[in-house]
Amino acid sequence: MSFSVSIEPSGREFHAQKGETLLSAALLAGVALPYGCKDGACGSCKCKLLSGKVSHNAHQTKALSEQEQAQGHILTCCAVAQSDVILHCRQVLDVNLPLARKMPVRVDQLNLMAPDVMQVFLQLPQNDAFDFIPGQYVDFLLKDGLRRSYSLANAPFPKTQDPNTAQSVGATHTLVTKRYIELHIRHMPGGVFTDQVFGSLKHKDILRIEGPLGGFFLHASDKPIIFLASGTGFAPIKSMLESIAASQDASLKARELHLYWGVRDLYDLYQHEWVKEIQKQLPQLRYTPVLSEPSEASQWDGRNGFVHLAVLQDYPDLSAHQVYACGAPIVVESAKTDFMSQANLPIDEFFADAFLSQKDKQ
Repeated sequence: MSFSVSIEPSGREFHAQKGETLLSAALLAGVALPYGCKDGACGSCKCKLLSGKVSHNAHQTKALSEQEQAQGHILTCCAVAQSDVILHCRQVLDVNLPLARKMPVRVDQLNLMAPDVMQVFLQLPQNDAFDFIPGQYVDFLLKDGLRRSYSLANAPFPKTQDPNTAQSVGATHTLVTKRYIELHIRHMPGGVFTDQVFGSLKHKDILRIEGPLGGFFLHASDKPIIFLASGTGFAPIKSMLESIAASQDASLKARELHLYWGVRDLYDLYQHEWVKEIQKQLPQLRYTPVLSEPSEASQWDGRNGFVHLAVLQDYPDLSAHQVYACGAPIVVESAKTDFMSQANLPIDEFFADAFLSQKDKQ
């Protein structure tokens, strides 16, 4: 038994099997509904139910409040159709998300970029295709069914590139290896996976991943882009910037770009020099680092405070912009709320990926 699901205003349609979440059914059908955690914790997949009936699996009230639910909003990662339904979701585009697959990867490099941030390069299976869209992430498949999610920090591989000589666009390191993916992993003391990354993990170790996952990606437009990153939320933004630098799309290359990167102290700007290098390839890219807790030792004379407030100071009117925000949930939510209420940012032009820790999901 299945139910039809229609998405307005895009007109996309698919079928959901009995007991299947709307998000799972959409992804299997190649319909790009927005999503993030898939655990009912982040709210990225929130849509409006226009008609029909759904039931909800367990989810967090911070992702979908009782008031929002009463107003007809649902989380597609938790909602199961009980009849034919029609949803309203403006962020659905006519794109085909790459199918996620499980595969082994080999640790190629471990580079400590900050006291608590590790740059990890993972070698993919030889001659194994791995297509992804900048902004997506992968899950590490751990023991006892546990998963940990990390954004891809490099651009997708050019279709004409020799997979044996993949190299990062604009990178400050030298990397000649098999095809790889790059991740930025922050140490969470006591974390099941990050303790391993900062402790016992070593060159040539084998891990298992599933990916690519996620619906965070650049949307076609001619509007200027504000990139808002907090901490290691810089990783998917780096992937996007690399992709823009390598693109042959004149309209994409012409878009105005402004990166705001919010961290605690100077050493947390772990790829500050990389951004300076990529600006040589992207002269339209402005860069504003913002420190929330600069130490005296850093001798910082740049912007201070909350990173999203720095955006508001520079752009009191965001009505003609797109915003891509990634990082700590409190930063992403504060930006969304204040940008819409104070700077007239259209809700359909705010795209986000909140980095949820395991504690955030509980």
